[in-house]
Amino acid sequence: MKELNEKLEKLENITKPKIGIVGTTSWGTALSIIIARNHKNITLFSRSISEANQLNEKRINSKLGESIKISKNIMISNINNKINKLDLIIIAVPSQKFRENVLQIKKYLNPQTLIVSATKGLEKNTCKRMSEILEEELGSSVSEKICVLSGPNLALEVVTQKHSSTVLASKNISTATQVQQILNSKEFRAYTNSDIIGVELGGALKNIIALGAGICDGLKVGDNAKAAFITRGLKEITRLAISVGANPETLSGLSGLGDLIATCSSTLSRNHSVGEKLAQGIDIQTIQQSMIHVAEGIETASVAVQLAKKFDVELPITTGINSIIQKELSLTEAISKLLDRSPLHE
Repeated sequence: MKELNEKLEKLENITKPKIGIVGTTSWGTALSIIIARNHKNITLFSRSISEANQLNEKRINSKLGESIKISKNIMISNINNKINKLDLIIIAVPSQKFRENVLQIKKYLNPQTLIVSATKGLEKNTCKRMSEILEEELGSSVSEKICVLSGPNLALEVVTQKHSSTVLASKNISTATQVQQILNSKEFRAYTNSDIIGVELGGALKNIIALGAGICDGLKVGDNAKAAFITRGLKEITRLAISVGANPETLSGLSGLGDLIATCSSTLSRNHSVGEKLAQGIDIQTIQQSMIHVAEGIETASVAVQLAKKFDVELPITTGINSIIQKELSLTEAISKLLDRSPLHE
């Protein structure tokens, strides 16, 4: 009987999807934990052997919090040829490290593997979205296998099983559906979308608006002003996204408005927290040095301004936030410049 059970378990493991998460960020770790609740073959890939050994020993990632345990059924390893055996790989690393990580996994990657970007940002200098980097580095032949994950997904809430929803977008809707079947659960509802541009830009650009929302709260300007700021910010995000090729409806969904609400209002939001500290007069470099996480909005702001120039789109709020980050204008000067603008037809 024992031998039969062992054979059945072995067969079950063969038929179940093998999943890998690249990145021991708070989000990468959270994803590995929630996926491991429903799947057995999970590997979390770290930057180095030493980091993998440390995580294997402690089973805690300080980026996510000391109270969150990494379950025993999650294998932790540095990037290696195990990637070749995966059915699904999720990349959850900072946007400015995304290409570097793609190049690391490229030599091991199986062309049949589904690839998901769980990174929200735009690459500096190139202005590329993460799915564009994947296509550029892995070749157009894998474009049908590429998917992006984005939505109002604060890592700590997701990992502690507070009900959350996300969006899986792909040019090939069957790819998004396959990933949905793997990731969807009662606590983590996954919706599909074919507008990969809109989903990625919604996730990347809302971080800039969250910086401004944090400034609003830090300055105690009131709820009316903050509501107006966020609403006008959404207008900017939508305007730029449409110019790049997005469906405007996407920006009113989970990966647009939904993510914007969460990031602009939660105390768990890194970008909102950075904005509050800027309002207190703390220098941007000092803020960054004090953080163990990356606040994507800081880098994305300058890329968004660059992208807006390319598509001839006016982004006064984004430009103002970027001018504060780059120290081109003081907080007071940037606010005055925005308020001096004549309001147009909504």
